[in-house]
Amino acid sequence: MSNIKKIHTNQLRDELGNLHAGDSVLLSGTIYTARDAAHKRIFALMDKGETLPFELRDAVIYFAGPTPAKNGMAVGSCGPTTSSRMDSFSPRLIENGLVAMIGKGQRNNDVINAMKAHGAIYFCAIGGAGALASKSIKKCDVIAFPELGCESVKKMEIEDFALIVGIDSEGKSIFK
Repeated sequence: MSNIKKIHTNQLRDELGNLHAGDSVLLSGTIYTARDAAHKRIFALMDKGETLPFELRDAVIYFAGPTPAKNGMAVGSCGPTTSSRMDSFSPRLIENGLVAMIGKGQRNNDVINAMKAHGAIYFCAIGGAGALASKSIKKCDVIAFPELGCESVKKMEIEDFALIVGIDSEGKSIFK
């Protein structure tokens, strides 16, 4: 059992070599949510050379669509979406500077190869524990595509968000 590593999102690029498949991490800082529909919109902006809703360089995308906030919380339930649904999008985002992804389940070889080539990491959040995950989300603002509802792009501030390194920047995986 590895020690739990506390890391801020602005340290991820420098910490990639110190994070290994299976490590437990408490992540704090800024992340962005995006699922299938938002990824399609982001790609349309990229293809047109238009400004993206957030800077990709060193960004962290959480594959999630949080439910509306309740009881003074920043969001409602906010569990991970199956990451393989974003496999066709992730390599290009990584090539453009994305440093980390958060989701659940395995990733394909194209994603893993992009992670190894450009320096990125994949964290797994615990599926089925969306209500628990929401307690680590301190602030949530819709920053793009509000018409997508729960699938809009959101900027979140997180504190001690419990994750496991699913695939590290060398391509080592908890799935193999």
